[in-house]
Amino acid sequence: MSPSLADVTRGRILFGGDYNPEQWPEETWHEDVRLMKEAGVNSVTLGVFSWSRLEPEPGAREFGWLDRLMDLLHEHGVGVVLATPTASPPPWMGRLHPDTLPRDADGRVEWWGGRQHFSHSSATYRRYAAAITEDLAARYAGHPALTMWHINNEYCTFDHGDEAAAAFRRWLREKYGTLDALNSAWGTDFWSQGYDTWDGILPPRRPHYMKNPGQVLDFRRFTSDMLLECCTAERDIVRRHTPHLPVTTNFMPLWTGQDGWRWAREEDVVSVDLYPDPRDPLGAQRGALVQDLTRSQARGPWMLMEQAAGPVNWRGVNHPKPRGLNRLWSFQAVARGADAVCYFQWRQSRQGAEKFHSGMVSHAGPEGRTFQEVKRLGADLARVADQVSGTRITADVAILHDWHSWWAGDHEGRLSTRVDYPEVLTAWHRALWEAHLTADFAHPEDDLSGYRLVVVPQLYLLTDSALANLLAYTREGGTLVCGFLTGVVDEDDRVRPGGMDARLRELFGIRTLHEWWPLDAGETVACEGFRGTLWSEEIEPAPGAAETVPYRGGELDGLPAVLRRDRAWYLSTLPEPDALRSLLAGIAAGAGVRPVLDGLPHGVEAVRRGDLLFLLNHGREPVTVPVPGTHRELLDGTDVTDTVTLGRYGVAVLRS
Repeated sequence: MSPSLADVTRGRILFGGDYNPEQWPEETWHEDVRLMKEAGVNSVTLGVFSWSRLEPEPGAREFGWLDRLMDLLHEHGVGVVLATPTASPPPWMGRLHPDTLPRDADGRVEWWGGRQHFSHSSATYRRYAAAITEDLAARYAGHPALTMWHINNEYCTFDHGDEAAAAFRRWLREKYGTLDALNSAWGTDFWSQGYDTWDGILPPRRPHYMKNPGQVLDFRRFTSDMLLECCTAERDIVRRHTPHLPVTTNFMPLWTGQDGWRWAREEDVVSVDLYPDPRDPLGAQRGALVQDLTRSQARGPWMLMEQAAGPVNWRGVNHPKPRGLNRLWSFQAVARGADAVCYFQWRQSRQGAEKFHSGMVSHAGPEGRTFQEVKRLGADLARVADQVSGTRITADVAILHDWHSWWAGDHEGRLSTRVDYPEVLTAWHRALWEAHLTADFAHPEDDLSGYRLVVVPQLYLLTDSALANLLAYTREGGTLVCGFLTGVVDEDDRVRPGGMDARLRELFGIRTLHEWWPLDAGETVACEGFRGTLWSEEIEPAPGAAETVPYRGGELDGLPAVLRRDRAWYLSTLPEPDALRSLLAGIAAGAGVRPVLDGLPHGVEAVRRGDLLFLLNHGREPVTVPVPGTHRELLDGTDVTDTVTLGRYGVAVLRS
């Protein structure tokens, strides 16, 4: 059995963050470990951006400082998640080996001086990355502080250079076998793009006009695969030295560049970096979406690898977190399955590009509000850790999501650039979140039999296997709700006859999909009982086959905005938020799905994890929450009966 997060937590919640001690004199390290102990920190991540310190010139190794640090942390009871430093090669690599530098779609070199300046296809980069990983793993495999490996950091590099072009051609030959198959998949008869030799194929560099969408789709697939090759090569090295230790790499929230389902299968621990905007009124919901997706990728407990204790430094205006919000959002992650709550970073940097990105110890020092709140959070997590760590969340609802569908639907020639896949996904998740319906995410080819309700916000691309899976799910009694622009193309981005797969049209009771009618910014369409936004469709229902909610007025007057046939629903528009919430809540109730808790005040989130009920007040005013019966409140050790009061950004963890 592969090692897991449970092998590291052992009944605890990991608490800590990225630690970059090479930015500080060694006398600061002793102050750091003292403050870590004071705050309840039990885990730090080392070495994420330390390559130039570890290998200051080609082939050199400077491990002495890391030896002393690992020993110091172990002496103070702090475990180490040791990173391979390969996200940011030293300047000497790009200077001596220009082939390691990526190029953008215009052919411009991405130079050293920032980070992630590596070509995933460069044999030279891969050789140096393997060498430093090998030496790190060999040196620290037996160190008692080492608890987990962290590979690279936030893989996000695209490369259109010559070495990537050669790798792209190899990838395509393996996938298609023949040029005829590739030309068919890419539809190269359009605009005279037919290829007569593999050597003529390039990454989708900047053309005179629109790029071939099939080429772009495959390039996204290729990029995800090349980055994964880099990751698994380093993973395999550290596994060889420490087969008993789990390995992770950190995802970015709903990042477009990686097929997250495939990547998650290659990790022992699934981790994510999460930075909702504290000024965003939907920040908590956006956080919940990422948490639900990460838990679903992990198929159990997961790791919050990075969050901010205060402001970040990469938005136009970077606001701090108001008092209590850091604690609230940290507990939201735990409620939704996290067994690790960590930050970027431990001590706020005094120099460099991220010196205004917050740390657990801010520029104000240990007396500052940030560190005082971190201390409180560490103590609170310790109070509940033994009762929450390793427990799971059961959901009756699945939201289907697929990166390949996202990539295909994001091409230049689409009907509306206003249709942004992540925002559509967010709208549907928000409706369920506000209805207090806990949802998993699932791949469209996953086994869906354990869910009472499956929702498909938008899957523009559906494979034949995915279509068969949805049909089987409904035949076996499941309730399915699909949003617009679903089932339009096959896996090669080829439009299916009729503009929607015929099997789906039959399922929903659609005779003909005549036209798509995208809506302009600020434009809505009247429907019976609500208004639709973003999109509408000219649909002719099959006679007597479907129950409909019609459009009212305009070109689509009387045609169906919502169709239902048996347990299959289709929404040809995006209802406004209240209407979508009401519609999905009603469908869920009909499918036997109940809210986590009834009678919740506005702004209160409720999540069940194992035997515990988490209550989270996302408002600034105190609220009283009905909780029938008597419960133990684990954070303050009191008993509550029938009601619990939550203060500003308040949290309660109840055991019945």
